[in-house]
Amino acid sequence: MSGHHASDWDQDAALTTARILLEIKAVNFRPEEPYTLTSGWKSPVYIDCRKIISYPRARTRICDLGVEKINRSIGFETIESIAGGETAGIPFAAWIADRMNLPMAYVRKKPKGFGRNALIEGDVPVDRETLLVEDLTTDGASKIRFAEALREAGAKCAHTFVVFYYGVFPGSFEQMKAMDLSLHHLATWWDVLEVCREKAYFPESALTGVRKFLEDPVGWSRAHGGVGSLEEALAHKGKVA
Repeated sequence: MSGHHASDWDQDAALTTARILLEIKAVNFRPEEPYTLTSGWKSPVYIDCRKIISYPRARTRICDLGVEKINRSIGFETIESIAGGETAGIPFAAWIADRMNLPMAYVRKKPKGFGRNALIEGDVPVDRETLLVEDLTTDGASKIRFAEALREAGAKCAHTFVVFYYGVFPGSFEQMKAMDLSLHHLATWWDVLEVCREKAYFPESALTGVRKFLEDPVGWSRAHGGVGSLEEALAHKGKVA
């Protein structure tokens, strides 16, 4: 279920990524005590992609898959620069920039000083097709802000790549599309559940709770005291940022 009409390669990459995340215990299931994500959604699942940086073989495989995905989905010579989102996106951006032999910068969450450099560290990729790299996205809100910062500084930014896309919250693809931003990802929660069928990483009761959430994430979030719409999530994020 990872994406519509996913190719065999996409499917293999998604399941490999999900297996790695489960193996390094980056996946947490807690239906009885939900997490509050930064965008205000309540979720029984939480993923910590930052753990990948501590496992050299895992991160090598994931970054190799990421570059292959970028080449297949965007093109081999389209991207001219890589920008990481502060902070979790920075190491992934660095490894991907290294493999693709491209310049790298990163986008700050809060400005430092003034001018076009206030939000961007490194040379501003003016007029360069810049790929925004992050570890994950829940509803796309922070990607939109980072992409806007890059564009305001003079970069072109039509694509963003993440290792993990929650793939459940409403409007994220549409919202990004409206901003002319295409999202490319390796794995979603559906892929994690698929791998959990192969091996009992979690008790069946936890998996049932997670499936309920995935089938109606908005209702689940609202019922557990979280935000209940993309508008509320964006408003919440504005308060948090």
